[in-house]
Amino acid sequence: MESILNVQNLSKSFQTGRKELTVLDSVSFEVKKGQTFSIVGPSGSGKTTLLGLCAGLDQSSSGSVELNGIRIDQMSEDERAAIRNQHVGFIFQSFQLIPTLTALENVMVPLELRGQRNPKDQAMELLTKVGLADRHDHYPSQLSGGEQQRVSLARAFSNAPSILFADEPTGNLDDETSEIVEALLFKLNQEHGTTLILVTHDLELAKRTQRTVKIKGGKLVEDILNPNPIV
Repeated sequence: MESILNVQNLSKSFQTGRKELTVLDSVSFEVKKGQTFSIVGPSGSGKTTLLGLCAGLDQSSSGSVELNGIRIDQMSEDERAAIRNQHVGFIFQSFQLIPTLTALENVMVPLELRGQRNPKDQAMELLTKVGLADRHDHYPSQLSGGEQQRVSLARAFSNAPSILFADEPTGNLDDETSEIVEALLFKLNQEHGTTLILVTHDLELAKRTQRTVKIKGGKLVEDILNPNPIV
């Protein structure tokens, strides 16, 4: 199976005063197209930094990132933004919806940026899939946390991404709401044939992916094939 993400010897350091702090240290792995993949590890281990580098949100100090056959680690921010717009979907713990737009308008934004025809119809179809058609004219402040995350799920899939990055997607939700969002995430992922890369503290959620890597102290310490993933 073809690789969609190839990370080689990836490192990230920050200067703090006179000291250099290494957050990621020579991390390497490859993810195949269509695979579900989770990154786990204690707080401060470098998980979110790794996700950001893989998605082109930040630049590494050294090493390489190849996303969908495109080397992104040496690109400018504008070049990486164009790649993200074309290939990548995001789901964040904090939802990151635009507060002045309705649920429908939030989902329409990526479609309009891509110049899609009938963005309203497509956005409505996605909101229907996540069970929020009747809430389409509500603003984020009028929605519960679970509903906001379902809107962000619909938005993430609106540009038909090749790869979806989810950073603690259920971190702000209660158990019952988390289960609803998780089920939708895997369902939409299967329907769209997307590659899912998930950062999570929830080891039970990680076990639902096909493969889990563990990061500790900025190093990749474990790479596990899960026996009972959702496929």
